[in-house]
Order: sequence, then C-alpha cells, then structure tokens
Amino acid sequence: MSVVDEYFSGLDAPTRDAFEHVRGLAMELAPDAEDAMSYGMAALRYNRKPLLGFRAAKGHLSIFPFSPQAVDAVRERLTAGDLSKGTIRFTVEAPLPDDVVRDVVRHRLDEITGG
Repeated sequence: MSVVDEYFSGLDAPTRDAFEHVRGLAMELAPDAEDAMSYGMAALRYNRKPLLGFRAAKGHLSIFPFSPQAVDAVRERLTAGDLSKGTIRFTVEAPLPDDVVRDVVRHRLDEITGG
C-alpha cells in the first residue's frame, strides 16, 4: 500500500472519496506521478518534485500544489473556497470543480517541466 493509500485509508469514506477524485484527475494529466510524502503530507510527486499534497483537517479538506502561482492561477474561480498562499481548502459538501483541479495540476506540471 502506498503512503497516499495508507493516508486515505485512515479517513472517513466521504473525505477519502473526495481526495480520490482529486487524485484521479491529477493522474489523468500526470500518469507517471508517484505517491509519496512531501513536506510531511501525503502527496503526488512528478519528476521527483512535489505536485499535489493532501491533508484533511477538522471542518475542511486541503490540497497543496506547492506553488503560490498555481493557487493564484485559479483564485478568481474559487470564490466559495478558502485560499491561502499555497493552499486550497474545500469541503465534501462543496468540492472543487474538476476544471479547477485540472488547471492547478496543469500549472504545476508546467512549473516542474519548464513548460
């Protein structure tokens, strides 16, 4: 079992499903991404660099694209979400739109690959 699977297995079913959905969208764009730990959290890594981190907290879920620029790229489209410099927070009841997740991942992939 990968470290991401292990982390997800400790979450309640709705939270796990929400993160699995985000991970699935990321893997569509980066099928070579690997499950890993990065900065102390379950994450996907691409070309040995952190791509997207996952953390569940009381009251919200967070993804971490490890890039303030990736968050800024979708900031205007996430008026309902709670954002910080490098974090996008959401809830099971108000999930992130698929196109926003894809754009965050695309932005981060471009940063990693120099594209």
